[in-house]
Amino acid sequence: MSDELVQILDGNTFVVSDSRGDISASLTDPTGLFSYDTRFLSKWILTVDGQHLNTLSVDDLNYFETRFFLVPGTGTVYVDSKLSVIRQRAVGEGFEEQLTILNHDEQPVDLHVRIDVASDFADLFEVKDALAKKGSYTTRMDNGSLVLAYDRETYARWTTISSSAPVELDADGLSFDVHLEPHGEWTTDLQVLAGGLGIGAERRGRTSKARDLEKWVAEAPRLECDWEPLQRIYHQSLVDLAALRFSPPIARGRSLPAAGLPWFMTMFGRDSIFTSLQALPFVPELAWTTLRALGEWQGSRRDDFRDEDPGRILHELRYGELTAFEERPHSAYYGAADATPLFVILLDEYERWSGDRNLVRDLEYEARAALRWIDEYADLQGNGYIWYQRRNEETGLENQCWKDSWDSISYRDGRLPGFPRATCELQGYAYDAKLRGARLAREFWKDVAFAEELEQQAADLKRRFNRDFWVADGQYYALALDADGAQVDALSSNNGHLLWSGIVDKSKAKAVARHLLGPRLFSGWGVRTLAEGEARYNPIGYHVGTVWPFDTSFIAWGLRKYGFKQEAAQLASGILEAAELFGGRLPEAFGGYERSVTKYPVQYPTACSPQAWSTGAPLLLLSTMLGLEPVGEHLVVDPALPAGIGHLELLDIPGRWGRIDAFARGRMRVR
Repeated sequence: MSDELVQILDGNTFVVSDSRGDISASLTDPTGLFSYDTRFLSKWILTVDGQHLNTLSVDDLNYFETRFFLVPGTGTVYVDSKLSVIRQRAVGEGFEEQLTILNHDEQPVDLHVRIDVASDFADLFEVKDALAKKGSYTTRMDNGSLVLAYDRETYARWTTISSSAPVELDADGLSFDVHLEPHGEWTTDLQVLAGGLGIGAERRGRTSKARDLEKWVAEAPRLECDWEPLQRIYHQSLVDLAALRFSPPIARGRSLPAAGLPWFMTMFGRDSIFTSLQALPFVPELAWTTLRALGEWQGSRRDDFRDEDPGRILHELRYGELTAFEERPHSAYYGAADATPLFVILLDEYERWSGDRNLVRDLEYEARAALRWIDEYADLQGNGYIWYQRRNEETGLENQCWKDSWDSISYRDGRLPGFPRATCELQGYAYDAKLRGARLAREFWKDVAFAEELEQQAADLKRRFNRDFWVADGQYYALALDADGAQVDALSSNNGHLLWSGIVDKSKAKAVARHLLGPRLFSGWGVRTLAEGEARYNPIGYHVGTVWPFDTSFIAWGLRKYGFKQEAAQLASGILEAAELFGGRLPEAFGGYERSVTKYPVQYPTACSPQAWSTGAPLLLLSTMLGLEPVGEHLVVDPALPAGIGHLELLDIPGRWGRIDAFARGRMRVR
């Protein structure tokens, strides 16, 4: 059991340990205490009389708190352990750990309790890429605390460790000499603080965090359903969204979602936008904060190192050492071609749900700048499409779409196209952003001429797109165009994003839907990122055959938009049944194997979990099954449930209408 990882988190701070509560990290091992992209503890190992402990159980108390029950030795049916150890840990500006040892014997006992500690102060990029440090380390005792420190020129980080019980400190850890009477108990409160961040985060205790979580869940709509697993999945999604929240300074106390644990506990433009769209009918504050924060960080100049342009929405923001010394461009990094049109899409969708005219007016400059970026900076070939090509050859992303791994964009035969590339979903997002921008311009910015210009551009883009991207012999849309304008003709899940955007001609929609539900793309659990039979197809390849729950959720939404209600319900059923088998929490991605040959969905080995847009997938699928659509001051409900759900109720849905209920009936699950 000690090989299983246990993780707790609060905002940008998280702890990943083994099931004993121990941390013993190699450079490339994503365990430890991390805060704002730096590892503040790489070793935290408890021994009693020189013995490592064995796990009895782990209590998952809250996303920010856990408890480990341990014993020394193994114990057998003949020899019971005379001691038990409880470690209760809660994360904050580091973590607090209450260590308790219980003597179950009739005799007193003297123990030597030891915690070995160390910190490599690794930047998260150093952990991912196995890079060496360039600064210096020191250890000191300071007023009864052990301080581990790292310095590189003006960059300084330190970890302070203290105990409430008398302790002997040395450079490598903490030692306690403990005497326990028969059936006695010994306790110490250990505190580990991350220093040098300068963030000024408000410290909150366990009780405050628990109340905040209770309020978060209580204010979300209430779900009633005759398929009990859906209620557990829904609750887990709300809790995981709460866990992934953090509040940047511009947020005025509100929160936006970090992308995922362990690698992406920070703001990502694309991820935060998609998650906010998924969660709009449930926790709309995420959208407000995401729009405010991304607008604040919007690109303002041309910077090749950061792939920044005026109007461009950031891809990723980091705080670690490599960013501070400009060895990584993430302060912020703008290498995403989709976040900018998605920003306009989220702004419009948020207003349609919330009626928040003030935010639309406040962000008029940012929205106009985003729309200008599509035409003035993203059209690298001068033909009216969004293209991407990194300008930072050393550390910039090659693929600047959501499938951002190196081999995700390929021809049928497996060849990789050159650059620049124009992936199909980017054109769909641009089309949607122009139409939504036209609505905002006409209704809120009182600029009818701009609205008409955007509508004309959108119509022209749709016409050209359906001509240039349509693969006639396959009856689907090409994954991309290459630099010569030729089709990158692999069949992929991106076709479903095109339905969501509305750029698909109605005459072609049925063929696209057939592919999405056909055996090459639909595994039975969800839609594969790349179709089976394509040269690069791999059911456990990151973007070339795995199933991404977020991807399938937006595809289901797209199917609904084109009237394929039962097909959308079928996708919802597959993903939600997978979620049940994952214990209620969907990972970032899972294997694309055919459902008939796997009893359970196959784990992808390095998937983030929890991960924001996977956490949001059940929420969007709920909206899709209920057919929720804001129209003016009203919420339209047009349900289509998958077989197996007899009734579904979502109560107190927030929006411009106040609070409203949605009801649906379907076919009962046969037991």
